[in-house]
Amino acid sequence: METSLPVAERPRRPDWMKVRAPSRDGNYFDVQKLIHGLSLHTICEEAKCPNISECWGRGTATFQILGDTCTRACRYCYVNSGKPSEPVDPLEPLRLAQAAAQMQLKHVVVTSVDRDDVADKGAAHYAATIRAIKTKLPNASVEVLTPDFLDVEEAALQTVIGARPEVFNHNIETVRRLHRHMRGGKADYDKALWLLQRAKEIADYPVLTKSGIIVGLGETNDEVVETLRDLRAHGVDVVTIGQYLQPSPKHTPIDRWVHPDEFRWFREQGEALGFGSVFSGPLVRSSYRADEQRHAAETGRGAVAY
Repeated sequence: METSLPVAERPRRPDWMKVRAPSRDGNYFDVQKLIHGLSLHTICEEAKCPNISECWGRGTATFQILGDTCTRACRYCYVNSGKPSEPVDPLEPLRLAQAAAQMQLKHVVVTSVDRDDVADKGAAHYAATIRAIKTKLPNASVEVLTPDFLDVEEAALQTVIGARPEVFNHNIETVRRLHRHMRGGKADYDKALWLLQRAKEIADYPVLTKSGIIVGLGETNDEVVETLRDLRAHGVDVVTIGQYLQPSPKHTPIDRWVHPDEFRWFREQGEALGFGSVFSGPLVRSSYRADEQRHAAETGRGAVAY
């Protein structure tokens, strides 16, 4: 059942959701030139992230591997979907590691499209990317934001965790009631929770697990807290909560603009549940200031609101 407001009734973007345009004063255009020059993709561009100016201006980016075409079509995501026209590029991990080294990153975040057309769903490519980064930048930490590895979850996790990323992230995205509708296909809320728990069980080292929630899709605040409880019950260390932005007219409309005071309340709920780090705010995204998220969890700094 459609819960979103008709187009004419939808509230306009509030002041707290406004972001600045790219500035030539920072590293933005240097990062852009490097990424494009090495034929790499970033989720910053592919998903129309509102924080791209800030992050690229700081000299950081979140890399997207396995191409630019996703075999899923989630109702909230702008990443191109369809049947990939190109096979997985075996040299992509090396180019990505080169870019990370040139950017002098201390924490490298890697995500991907879903590749249901590949037998292992891209797990070996993730592992190759992690190892390439660690070879090029031995002192850097690596964070991966993975798909659900549908039907090969156990083997894929063994492969990815075997490469020893410091942070394993899989986004739950939304509450149980909306999960199947928003993600479509065979997406499963409980399987997402299992994936996060199993990653920690497999690891023979202290990996941080992480997940993200977007709000404004029609959920209630109580449902958000219930999702936080579910994540914490499955051992998740770090959680992010941010406002959904409708990327195009064909995507799910925004149900409401969540006020910053509500994000502060979400932060307080997460802190009370014992998460190592809670980043909660209108513009927060899963990889937003990911280095700070990790540091907060490891040092006990705790919850943060933006």
